[in-house]
Amino acid sequence: MKKSPEEGIRYAREVVGGDPMAHHLGIEVLEVEENYARLGLEVKEEYLNALDRAHGIIVYALADQAIAVASNSGGDAALVLECKINFLNGVPLGTRLEAVARPVEKKRTIGLWNVEIRSQGDGLLVATCQGMTYHKT
Repeated sequence: MKKSPEEGIRYAREVVGGDPMAHHLGIEVLEVEENYARLGLEVKEEYLNALDRAHGIIVYALADQAIAVASNSGGDAALVLECKINFLNGVPLGTRLEAVARPVEKKRTIGLWNVEIRSQGDGLLVATCQGMTYHKT
């Protein structure tokens, strides 16, 4: 059964946004609206690669979580089926990243989402991600 817009946003923010892995990584839900999410993360020492830049794994985790929160904020239960990410710029320790997820197209059971990940402050585009979701109606 589809949730009301208010219930969908609350569910996305509290339940999906607070999942154990996201919590463990320190991913924060900054803003949620219907079919929209903005999440943040600070690059910690344990998130660095051999070149002292944010590892692709942590950037990908932030993108995946942004799609999960945004796609669940519309009232349907949603699961990420696929993600494609492009890493554009590396960022060092201490950088705050923000991911913004918006729908490209949302149909009854399938959604296509776009995520931009930028460094906070200078707005450097760190990565872009496109993800497909399945919506259980």
